[in-house]
Amino acid sequence: QVQLVESGGGLVQAGGSLRLSCAASGSFFSINAMGWYRQAPGKQRELVAYFTSGGTTKYTDSVKGRFTISRDNAKNAVLLQMNSLRPEDTAVYYCNARIATAGPYEYAYWGQGTQVTVSS
Repeated sequence: QVQLVESGGGLVQAGGSLRLSCAASGSFFSINAMGWYRQAPGKQRELVAYFTSGGTTKYTDSVKGRFTISRDNAKNAVLLQMNSLRPEDTAVYYCNARIATAGPYEYAYWGQGTQVTVSS
């Protein structure tokens, strides 16, 4: 079994900060890519920030300069530091990971989601 456990969501005023954490647990060969998506009510899920399989980081334009993604490989975790939060950042944030459970076979796993609410 592979499980992604998220934490760090909450309610914050505009301009504030939150730090999200996602840790993978279970039996797997490797974590090839890992990052965060979000989904606001009535909107499609969108990529927020991601470590690609090539080891580079990717951000959606709306969060560049405000959010920073980092990985803690020792803990099989990914962190998302969110600064200068805006009401439009309000969404459920989902951790996503491309994990190889056996050799080169890779599957996408999702966390349960953590709510981030930014008030005006």
